[in-house]
Amino acid sequence: MVREIREETGLVVTVGELVGQVTRPAADGLYDIHDYACQVRSGVLRPGDDASEVRWATTAILATLDLADGLYEALREWGRLPRA
Repeated sequence: MVREIREETGLVVTVGELVGQVTRPAADGLYDIHDYACQVRSGVLRPGDDASEVRWATTAILATLDLADGLYEALREWGRLPRA
């Protein structure tokens, strides 16, 4: 997980507790997604090779973004929306 986060965001993190999990449909079956709280230790936030941009966002900004289906609702349910 640490390697993947570094590749996708440029950040080095310490992985913390599991905060939630969801199952989403995929072309070849289902994705079982497990989300963890992470603490940023170093690095500079940047998009990975599969994204055009990346940014930190407050809850208000997050609510205006085109997100993966159900992401905002899952973060709200888990009590993990960003701080204002």
